[in-house]
Amino acid sequence: MSKSLMFPRFGDKHNSAFFEDYLHQLLEERDQVGLTDMIYQIDALMITVEPGNSVAYVGEICLMTPYEYLVTLESQDHFTHVLRIDMHAPDMLLREVKDPNTRGIFRSLNEVYPIGAHKPNSRYMGEVLRVSNLHEVVEIQKSRDIRFFNQDQIRKLELPGNMAVVKPSPYTHNIVSYWERPDTEVRVYALGWSSIRDDINAAYLQAKETQEKFGFNNLLLPIDHLATRIYSQNREAAILEYLTLTSYYYWGSYDIASQNSSTNVTKSVHFPNELQSPAKVFTAANHPYFVNHLLRLPSPTEQFVRNYGPRLHHLAVAVADGDTADKANIDFVVDTLRECGKDFLLDVIGSREEGLKQIFSSASEYSSLIVEYVQRFGDFQGFFTKENVAELTQAAGVEEKLIEMEAEAQHE
Repeated sequence: MSKSLMFPRFGDKHNSAFFEDYLHQLLEERDQVGLTDMIYQIDALMITVEPGNSVAYVGEICLMTPYEYLVTLESQDHFTHVLRIDMHAPDMLLREVKDPNTRGIFRSLNEVYPIGAHKPNSRYMGEVLRVSNLHEVVEIQKSRDIRFFNQDQIRKLELPGNMAVVKPSPYTHNIVSYWERPDTEVRVYALGWSSIRDDINAAYLQAKETQEKFGFNNLLLPIDHLATRIYSQNREAAILEYLTLTSYYYWGSYDIASQNSSTNVTKSVHFPNELQSPAKVFTAANHPYFVNHLLRLPSPTEQFVRNYGPRLHHLAVAVADGDTADKANIDFVVDTLRECGKDFLLDVIGSREEGLKQIFSSASEYSSLIVEYVQRFGDFQGFFTKENVAELTQAAGVEEKLIEMEAEAQHE
């Protein structure tokens, strides 16, 4: 059996015959042509924010996660702030356009959606994957009808010149990039002039001083998973496309009937520990929006996509197992962040007995991304319980409805 198909399947979601057939064909062929062995971990995540928002967002990310500010790369139209945990976890490339009127493909992905258009430069862009042979990976992917930006387009977009960048997915609107980096070498991005910006560095240092002051700096671990929301009709295509572009495998899907949605997980073939290469999660409604008036079911996922477009919804930060101050570490972290002024959509849900506890923060005003915290107890394997994910989805839907109403009021 193909090594990408040897992993156990989890979940209760029924897929179509099309999905199951092409899942096997695509993974077998991916292994046979050598792509699985040439594509490794997620090396970096790319995010863009509005002009003037990077200082505040760096401070926010460095407070709420283990990320640390490394350097700023300045090109003609962008600042790219590089955040790093260590060489075992993905970097974060935070892009800030200098001129709010700058046009481009990534901005256009926001502008056709009613809430996304309010922050046209703010979105999660996608992942950078480490490969062992860039030329060979690109040639094989081109032979599979994968389309790339050419080098002139990459220069105009001001993306790092040492990457091959796949054009945005029609299903997720995210990009995937490849670059060749020996695992023993540090990550260096071929982009612009490098400097340590005083304002970014000050926001970073203040965040880390706060973490240390309250004693949760050693409780936060790297990113556990990345969760993208997509239209209901694109669920299976988005999963299969991502497996075509990466060396991930299909872990499984759960039906969350009470929220009219499903949660679908893919994981790295090479790295069983998600903290080295985060799992990629796809959430989609079970039914398209135009039948909701007949079904009379909640549809927070479809509503999110209609308002923001297909995009990353949240990034999940792992919390170290254990207790602090007679609380589970996740409770200690969340209580402390609340004292620091951070808002959350609900109380921590789950329990030690169930194997994990989770919570969503409110969406960032700078990136629109939610930060999830997840603490697993003992040897628990998985990303959620069905009860947990239903509560999280419902809570996010309530906040998104309020944002929608606010946006409509401003438009009027």
